[in-house]
This record gives sequence, C-alpha cells and structure tokens, in this order.
Amino acid sequence: MKTLIGGAVAAVLGLIGLSVWFSEFLQLLAGAIPVMLLTGGGLALYLGFDELKDTWKKDEPTFDTSAQGDDTEKHKQEVDELKKEIEKLKEEKEEKE
Repeated sequence: MKTLIGGAVAAVLGLIGLSVWFSEFLQLLAGAIPVMLLTGGGLALYLGFDELKDTWKKDEPTFDTSAQGDDTEKHKQEVDELKKEIEKLKEEKEEKE
C-alpha cells in the first residue's frame, strides 16, 4: 500500500513539475537525444563488427579434410582389433572365475 501511495504522489509531482518547467524539459530533451543517438550508434557499430568477425572465423577451415578417407579405414581396423582383444580378455576373465 505504501508503494502505491508513493507512486501516486511521485506521478502527481512529476506531472506538476513537467507542466511548470516544460521549456526546460524540452531543452534537456533536445540535448539528450543526440547523446543517446551517438551512444546507441556506437554500440550498434561495435556489435555489428563483432558479429562480422564471428562470421569471418566460421568461414575459415579449422583443419585439413583432404586425407580423411585414408585415416578412416585405418581407424576402423584399429577399432575392430580392439573389440576382438576386449572379447578375448572377457573370455579369459570368465575362465578364471
């Protein structure tokens, strides 16, 4: 309830102050708008440039994919050999128990 009363009092005082000092308010507004535009424009430029740098990084290849086909077969053979070795070790373990 205190917040509601405080908000109503602040709104009424703000309305009275705006009507009394309207020309000063417009002068302040005229000075603040260019500053806000400069700040917002600078922020937009910074964020746009940062996004552009990110897209440049995505376009660059991170590794060479030309010799990938030869390595694939080699890795498949290694995996098959390791699977056979694991099965052999499991069988030996079962025999011991």
